[in-house]
Amino acid sequence: MLSFAVSSMTIKPVDITLAHSPDSDDAFMFYALATEKVRSPGIRFHHKLENIQSLNEKARAETYDVTALSFHAYAYVADRYALLDVGASFGDGYGPIVVAARPFPPNELRGKAIAVPGKLTTAYLALKLFENDFEARTIPFDKIPAAVKRGEAEAGLLIHEGQLTFGVMGLHKVLDLGQWWREQTGLPLPLGGNAIRRTLLPEPAQKICRYLHDSVEYALKHREAALAYALQFARDMDAAQADRFIGMYVNSWTLGCGDRGRQAIGKLLERGQVAGLVPAGVSLDFVTSAPEGSASGHEEGR
Repeated sequence: MLSFAVSSMTIKPVDITLAHSPDSDDAFMFYALATEKVRSPGIRFHHKLENIQSLNEKARAETYDVTALSFHAYAYVADRYALLDVGASFGDGYGPIVVAARPFPPNELRGKAIAVPGKLTTAYLALKLFENDFEARTIPFDKIPAAVKRGEAEAGLLIHEGQLTFGVMGLHKVLDLGQWWREQTGLPLPLGGNAIRRTLLPEPAQKICRYLHDSVEYALKHREAALAYALQFARDMDAAQADRFIGMYVNSWTLGCGDRGRQAIGKLLERGQVAGLVPAGVSLDFVTSAPEGSASGHEEGR
């Protein structure tokens, strides 16, 4: 009788740096991966937390394997990164807002000094598409409301939680860029997503995309636990505000851009190119978690 020895070799997991912002929506999105509620066989994630402007700048240096970034910034790194279909944030009729210490109409933004969170953010690109003539003063996003209140800028461009909390400081909304964009295009405003180094295509990129999808899906299905985790990153917001904010930016769009989401991203970069605000000829490449047996999860398109 013959006997066979079965090898029990352990395959070493691939180490992947996964960079995202320390904000409540990203914390909610990555909750299941960070706490290992969702397992990632074959991949060992190393979470790196940095603000979005820093991530945009580091994407240009190809610092991280997978990184959150603004869709505006993607235009400058498309030769080195592909977009993941999962993990994107869209403002569907709402989005970054411009606030001021006194109320005035949006057409009076021309020529004003406006505090912005970074010139690679999508919020900045959208504002430039609305009004190209203003003096941009770059200030950390969480310091902008106070800077406007002190008169250091005549208006401020708010992203993240500031979109919900500006009223507490007595500031007035001048313009909602997500609402303006939908009126202009009929599409949601694509704000940011996740990108992966092209050297990781097609694998383990497809596997990574699947794990991120599972993490978002888990958080949406276990909202109370994911929200409790995210609250530690919710600056100046109570549970109700954090839940509202997360609902704005982690939803069905986050599970997959879909054709309409990809159309919106393409439209944003196309208008940016026409206005001379982003490089021409950017190709939008998406990585999806292809079904088992599928030949490829990498889709290319304009």
